[in-house]
Amino acid sequence: MRLVLASASPRRVELLAQIGVVPDAITPADIDETPLKAELPRQYARRLGVEKAQAIAGAGLILAADTVVAVGRRILEKPVDEAEAARFLRLLSGRRHRVITGVALRMGEKLWARQVETAVRFKPLSEVEINAYIASDEWRGKAGGYGIQGLASAFIPWINGSYSNVVGLPLAETANMLTTAGYKLWSTS
Repeated sequence: MRLVLASASPRRVELLAQIGVVPDAITPADIDETPLKAELPRQYARRLGVEKAQAIAGAGLILAADTVVAVGRRILEKPVDEAEAARFLRLLSGRRHRVITGVALRMGEKLWARQVETAVRFKPLSEVEINAYIASDEWRGKAGGYGIQGLASAFIPWINGSYSNVVGLPLAETANMLTTAGYKLWSTS
């Protein structure tokens, strides 16, 4: 069965490889990712995952996801510049936040979708730590302005939930969706 990943994220490709899945094609979905007025983080993540899956034409399975960092009702998207990334890190410093990934899998007209949420706590960050992290450029292209799988791992003493979700794709849930859709994830031959 053909599998198309509707994402340009190299992290999602790497995560899928961890469970033995290699997409047949990578076709990033081009959609408007602007949050709707008063849209809550869980709704936003789900909507984007579904819209990305629906934006890709073709046969087989279309897998899409969108990861959102949320502080309360506030959505922290990918920072546009160093100043915004530093503001995000200051906001996350010393507090808990949520990372929500909306995952959608489409086969023709059939659609499976769900959101996975992980709670993450940052230690209090010093200005030296914030400035060093910003200088690393690791924040670029990452929701909330950090990557748990890199230097920012030193900022995170506690998570509750799926680690792979924080990286960008909840693997257990994604594997279950693929299996439900008939994708041969596990081979005994």
